[in-house]
Amino acid sequence: MATTYTEAPPAGTDEEAVRYLHSAVHAGTHWFTAILETIALWRPPEEWYDGRQYRYLLGGEAFDWLLLAERLCEELGDQVPPQEKEDLLFFGRFPIDLGPWEFQRLIGRAKYRAHLNYGYGVLVEEALVLEAEERMAKDRATVGIARGNALQAAGFFWVYGETEEALLEMFYEERGTSFTGRMSLTGLRDFTYWCFKYRVKHRDPAKVASDTRLGLHRLQQMQMDRGARLEVPLG
Repeated sequence: MATTYTEAPPAGTDEEAVRYLHSAVHAGTHWFTAILETIALWRPPEEWYDGRQYRYLLGGEAFDWLLLAERLCEELGDQVPPQEKEDLLFFGRFPIDLGPWEFQRLIGRAKYRAHLNYGYGVLVEEALVLEAEERMAKDRATVGIARGNALQAAGFFWVYGETEEALLEMFYEERGTSFTGRMSLTGLRDFTYWCFKYRVKHRDPAKVASDTRLGLHRLQQMQMDRGARLEVPLG
């Protein structure tokens, strides 16, 4: 069921946006359209809701709109058909016919640009590292020296020119903390976006462009393999 606030919502929740969401759905707006319009209004970069931390904005510029959509689906509860919710959150399928320009209009240009930052800086970056690891595995398997952790390290170094340990140290040093050996999913996405910016700044521009195309191609391939759709193109 949708949450009904009988007291002040948890810190960080955008009360005005939540009220708009409920009023729009009550007035007959399709739940997905109402969520996108609510995303346009949403202000907090993160919040705690129902015992879970949601961080929507990474590095002050990369916006995970689908995470906020997940949070707002929880807000609406059984007003969102379960199959449509699953298709959206797990396979990226929109419940209504909506093109990229209409999507951009509904969430606003600023959030759309931040969505592109997240797409390239997190999703494409993750796919690029995976592609590099698998290429290292194939190359080394031909000479009989394929090993799990070593291949992961080699793939990471191929992408960034630094070891993962060295980049983790730099990442945490910038934040005035140290790596404890454990990282949440939110922390990992933060680190991935930081690594993307590091790659753009420190690697050869031609390699940056080539690797980004490689990561984008791999991401699209992964989505097709699992029956997902990239409803909002990265570009």
